[in-house]
Amino acid sequence: MTFSLRALEALRAVAETGSYAAAARQIGITQPGISQQVRKLEAQYGIAFFVREQGRLRPTPLCERVCDAAERVITEHQTLEQMLVRHGSLAKGELSVGLGNAMPGMSVIAAFNKAYPHVSLQVTTGSHDKIMRQVINHTVDVGILPEVPKDGRFRRKELLTNHVVAIVALSHPLAQNDAVNCEELLDQRLIFRTSGSSTQKVLDRYFRRHTVAPSPFLTLDTRDGVYEAVVNGLGIGFVWRTGTGRNDDVKQLQLLGADTTSTETVFAPVEREMETLNALFRLVETMPLR
Repeated sequence: MTFSLRALEALRAVAETGSYAAAARQIGITQPGISQQVRKLEAQYGIAFFVREQGRLRPTPLCERVCDAAERVITEHQTLEQMLVRHGSLAKGELSVGLGNAMPGMSVIAAFNKAYPHVSLQVTTGSHDKIMRQVINHTVDVGILPEVPKDGRFRRKELLTNHVVAIVALSHPLAQNDAVNCEELLDQRLIFRTSGSSTQKVLDRYFRRHTVAPSPFLTLDTRDGVYEAVVNGLGIGFVWRTGTGRNDDVKQLQLLGADTTSTETVFAPVEREMETLNALFRLVETMPLR
């Protein structure tokens, strides 16, 4: 047996007002509609919710307990509805963003916050594979990543072209150069990212095109870990050229001999329809592709 939210609202209105007519005026439906909802509940469960006294309907003790519970159910329903409406609203909405790189994602978030200051933003960072899973599973509303598959699952907007570069400490002998080739890299201690990293996906492709498969001296799971290892002289690391603004203590070197280019892309599941998400894509449309 089931009962509807409308039936609980009707029951509560009759209990508060003492008549079907007054209850109908209170919640804005017809008197026959009110009486039908209440009598259907009574027939369904084989109970009487009201007794008539001096022309008024007085709720039974059971009816009073049911109305107390109904009040909680109706309040929770209203809270849930407001939560869903506000989630995508530009007035009091929310938007969750998954980033693989701090930049250019943070510049997009800053521009969106400036345009829509009342939207609450939640930002998740992580590996390429982690953010992809979160977007696909709707754990986050939108992702900003390189190496996004071009398929029908996503609405997408390309943001900028990026490159994987090598980074060395300023004291490293190669820091006097602007570029490094594969042969030179093979003579160095290399610091790799774990396999879920978009940086590592491009780097692995770079070495495959040179038909080599070097073993790393060190494998780290975060970009910050790579920077710290490089700054402390542990070897050569690899990052996206515009992946961060932190470049004062390292030297970036172009990788020669094969393409390490990818495009940072804003993407979301095609079925994800939200006012806040649509506003983000409109904003990104105005941002120049670099």
